[in-house]
Amino acid sequence: MAALYEAYTLCGLVPPESLSNSGIQGIEAERDSDHVIVTDSSRCVTLYKVSDQKPLGSWTVKEGNCLTCPAVYNTHTKEYVTVTDNKVIRIWKEEDVVLDKTFKATVSSDILRVHCVARGDPVVLFQRGAVRLLDSLLSAPQQPIEEVLAPEETIRWSTNIVADTQQFVIFTTEQNGDSFLYLQKLNPNILHKYQLEREDSDLSPLSISASYRDRLIHLLYLYPNGHVYQSVISVIGLGADQGAQTLPLRRKLLLALSVKGRLGAASALPLDDAHIAIIGAPHPSAGAGKDFLCIWNIHFQTLQAGKEISGKIFGQLWGYSSKLFIPHGKTLSVIPYECTKSSLASALGKLKQGRTEESRSLVSVPSWNNIFQEESTQPSKRVETRAFRMRRTQSTSDLTVEQVLAHIKTKRMDEVEKEVEGLLTRADTQDMHQWVGQLVSLLVSRSMADPTFYTPTTLAQLVHTRCVCYSVCPDLMQLALEKKDYLLCQLCLQLFPDIPEAVTCTCLKAFISLPDADAENLKLEPDSISFMETLTSRAHSQFGLQNGFSSTSSAADHPDVTKSKTDKEETSTPLEHTCPVGLHKAVLLNEVLQTAFSDDLLLPHLRNLSSQHVVLFLQYLQFLYLNYNEDSVLQRHGYRSPNLPQIMDWISLMLDAHFTVLVMSTEAKGLVLNLHNYIKSQVRLFSELGKLHSSLQELKNVKTKKDVGQYSIEVIELF
Repeated sequence: MAALYEAYTLCGLVPPESLSNSGIQGIEAERDSDHVIVTDSSRCVTLYKVSDQKPLGSWTVKEGNCLTCPAVYNTHTKEYVTVTDNKVIRIWKEEDVVLDKTFKATVSSDILRVHCVARGDPVVLFQRGAVRLLDSLLSAPQQPIEEVLAPEETIRWSTNIVADTQQFVIFTTEQNGDSFLYLQKLNPNILHKYQLEREDSDLSPLSISASYRDRLIHLLYLYPNGHVYQSVISVIGLGADQGAQTLPLRRKLLLALSVKGRLGAASALPLDDAHIAIIGAPHPSAGAGKDFLCIWNIHFQTLQAGKEISGKIFGQLWGYSSKLFIPHGKTLSVIPYECTKSSLASALGKLKQGRTEESRSLVSVPSWNNIFQEESTQPSKRVETRAFRMRRTQSTSDLTVEQVLAHIKTKRMDEVEKEVEGLLTRADTQDMHQWVGQLVSLLVSRSMADPTFYTPTTLAQLVHTRCVCYSVCPDLMQLALEKKDYLLCQLCLQLFPDIPEAVTCTCLKAFISLPDADAENLKLEPDSISFMETLTSRAHSQFGLQNGFSSTSSAADHPDVTKSKTDKEETSTPLEHTCPVGLHKAVLLNEVLQTAFSDDLLLPHLRNLSSQHVVLFLQYLQFLYLNYNEDSVLQRHGYRSPNLPQIMDWISLMLDAHFTVLVMSTEAKGLVLNLHNYIKSQVRLFSELGKLHSSLQELKNVKTKKDVGQYSIEVIELF
């Protein structure tokens, strides 16, 4: 079986005006499974950390130059390699800032691609079919390059694979309607040429991909008529050079998709020995005009998973580390997938479980009631009596997911809670992704339709499995706010990576409007409360310089502050060192501060806050800024808490959204003046840190000099 999980956006795209391509030349794996390199179609190479959905570095060639090859990563030297203007090889490292100042070498013939895979050396494929190892080419960049292809023969696709200890470059060509495949073996250099079988109507493949397993090179072809073929080449016996001899390459039909007309932009990618992913082919049960990503089982000719893709697709598909990368519309999306071992028994639902009920381990789903009432200090304990375990097994062990889903619609609330808890207890963690979202959606739908039905503990347990996100059930957070279930809201803010900015602002408005007396009665996550308790207790004992700012320096910078205020600060705790909101309300506000957002999308929603709420929120941000210290014991104990950059970001956002109101408000004058001092001190601090960083970089680059004599003095000027 196979499953496609919730998609998320890696980056935005700027496709050409013609929309004929996505604007991406290629996506390559980098140092590990969480980093990829994206090369656009013109001038930019960007390194992304996939799990954080953010760029770590970007390099651009100057105006007038053009990238003509996707950048690759050399795992041996930790360097990036690409080609500009077909003949200029460029090599750089992550710490390099300006690409034009890095190494470059001009070769004598046009380059098609540079390939580099794990455990392999970078290889250069020239447009006329010649292949060189990058190191040997750089030793003599102007060496003559032979022409392997016929005059009218053109390369359509290429790749590089490592088979055991042997490295191969594979590429296909077209000439007068015929298709050929070249297999270049390196060290020793031996070239094999194969002719591919013709497809009806002389169709050319839309996509070709290659994989290696069991000492066989598997080639996968997708044609416009929906046919998917496979050819297999054994690496055993490839030691002899056939010279100019062209060998026939037989193929096997794996899949025949039902296609009306011909496919346009489509691609196929092997996921394992039994599953392939196809983008751009029609879904068997969907209407025309819709683009889908599908996973097919080629052993049983069955569709395993499908996901509709919005926006125009371009027939591009990459896969690394159980993640599919798909450009569509103006977005590059990442879709995680999972493929399990296929068998006829599992396809028919007759596969026996490999573990008995007694040996099956429990899923670590905490009981929130127990955490808050009894186990807040020892949350790892899970004590169950034999009688309770036996009773629960007897009542829920025989229920399937489909039965529980059906019971949610009709049964009483307490019965539903027991059945869902039993299902979570005995379920395998890897299987939850397929049905937890359905449980949440049904529970929320019934709760919204029936005011007497609401299961907060069950919903919290389902959210805590991390198998559900905002996109799966958008009404969940709305329901939690309506029911004033702020514990569930807190949990969603902590675990959902895709909360829209409008919902974040709605939560902020609900939290800041909550009376302190009502907030103190709420049950919230213990660690977040512990952080605020520690922070408020330390607020009255720590003054002076914090995070580059002190109240004394502010007074010196602004002598217009009245003497009466200064005298008051000397004899009592300043107002800005007192938390302006209650403890539990502060905990909820902290969750908002730690939620991911985009400035442009959040600002319009922040303008809907009232001036009273704006001032109160800014006062709380001021309190956090003055009393939060990154080197304090709070961080060493790992409390979940906002950090200084998040606090500063929200201060800037609130000032941008309500600048006119704050300037015109008399009560906000002192607050705005203080915030101005904080921001100015941060700018000063980072400026000094920048100078220090530059000085340390210069020291690092200085070559060590040999000592002269037994004693010497060396003077190093930092500034």
